[in-house]
Amino acid sequence: MNAVRQWYGMFASALLLLAPAATAQDGRGDVIYVPTPQVVVDEMLRMAKVGPNDYLIDLGSGDGRIVITAAKKLGARGFGVDLDTHLLKVANNAARKEGVADRARFIEQNLFETDLGPATVITSYLLPEMNERLRPKLLALKPGTRVVAHDYAMGEWDPDDDKTLIVPEKVVGDPGKSYIFMWIVPARVAGSWESQIIAGGRSVRYEFNLEQHFQLVHGTARVGERDAKVPQFRMVGDQIAFKLEVPGTGKPIPHQFLGLVKGELIEGNVTIGEGAGQRVAPWQARLTQRGEAYMGAATAPIVTGARL
Repeated sequence: MNAVRQWYGMFASALLLLAPAATAQDGRGDVIYVPTPQVVVDEMLRMAKVGPNDYLIDLGSGDGRIVITAAKKLGARGFGVDLDTHLLKVANNAARKEGVADRARFIEQNLFETDLGPATVITSYLLPEMNERLRPKLLALKPGTRVVAHDYAMGEWDPDDDKTLIVPEKVVGDPGKSYIFMWIVPARVAGSWESQIIAGGRSVRYEFNLEQHFQLVHGTARVGERDAKVPQFRMVGDQIAFKLEVPGTGKPIPHQFLGLVKGELIEGNVTIGEGAGQRVAPWQARLTQRGEAYMGAATAPIVTGARL
């Protein structure tokens, strides 16, 4: 993410916490409550591709509009957590009024203590320092879990997608604009992997040594007695896809790997060569030594009352 926007996010957060309570929607907690505009809610859910099979958890759920919208419009299920008992009552009443109380509920709970395990989608409108504090917990979720945040990012963890919306009614933060960030929790593939692939009528040993920085991966490979570089690629949940140029007797032989990470096993296929000589072979890789994926520096504890 742009460094200027990161700086702005921190600056805007400080201004918001000093702003008069009159700029916020009515709430009964000890912090200012600012609702996410409905147009932003709709775009957050669209970016996360929320559907009937999703379970959404909203952290700092306020009046409940994100979970209620996901349930009513998209058929999802889920719950929101908040510490403001007045807003929780508002949210649960709204869910009943909209006829989705069986799929959308709201509970009083510290968001740092919430079990996020059931979620396929996490949403939030939290200050940057809270996002960073949550980051290790989010990265530990099942690969493929989508995380969507309004206005503030996750520090070192760059988003997989982002969008800026013009929102004239928004008067806090960056007035008239909303920033939406979306991440997909990546599988961890750092380490050494080994494969046997049938190439040229014989079984050839492929070894991969991968390094990982959040969802970005690069490394080296050894194919038989030949060395090759694995260019940087991006993990998308448990999906792995990368290209490899293997030195040959003439020009390099292109390989395109595509698979799913299943713990210590990758299963998929590899396309070898190009043109008329191109062929597809099964690909299975086994982890032989786990590496250390970089998932960000540790963050200091923060005051849990600071939310939007």
